[in-house]
Amino acid sequence: MHELLTFNNEKLLRQALTHRSYVNEHPGEEHNERLEFLGDAILNFLSGEYLYELHPEKGEDELTRRRSALVDEKQLAKFAIEVGLDLRIRLGQGAILDGGYNNPNLLSSTFEAVIGAYYRDKNCNIALLRPIVEKLFASVPENIVVSRSNVDSKNRLQEWVQSSGNTTPPKYVTRQIGGQSHTPIFESDVFEVVNGKEIWRGKGQGRNKKDAEKAAAENALDNL
Repeated sequence: MHELLTFNNEKLLRQALTHRSYVNEHPGEEHNERLEFLGDAILNFLSGEYLYELHPEKGEDELTRRRSALVDEKQLAKFAIEVGLDLRIRLGQGAILDGGYNNPNLLSSTFEAVIGAYYRDKNCNIALLRPIVEKLFASVPENIVVSRSNVDSKNRLQEWVQSSGNTTPPKYVTRQIGGQSHTPIFESDVFEVVNGKEIWRGKGQGRNKKDAEKAAAENALDNL
């Protein structure tokens, strides 16, 4: 078993592996969405720290693009499979029939939840989590990081905004507009903030918040 799945509190690990679709069929269980939120924040921090130390010659824009490539849905789904989460996710029958065990969105979300749960299980000692996560980051080939970092629409939109002298990052307003609990549909609007005023730039949809925001950024770039 992968070291990331070694917990003192097995209940916490079980919660991290539990998708909302499972809870819908098994009342009394706890789903992993709050842990997912925490894990997302931790991964963004650790990936930023990792890249900051690894590439002292890189500037902010390049580091931001590389960070996005390390923690995007596709890469986190691969990490999830690498540590064995695809065999352990607790899903409802509907999600299973829809191929949930191979769904990149569910895999990446569960990986984030496990990261958050591991952090909590170790008394919020990030030093115990850092070497495990950095080992995963280091396993991603450099050429893959570079190729992904060059196509991230959110980063390209932010660069466009900054090129006009605006230091305020774009603002995304994202909400779920439909779908089932295991196959949600999100919509995002992106605004450029100029002197405190929000200027609408684009709209997009996706199966998770990240994809919806990327689609909105792509739409904004097309409009611009």
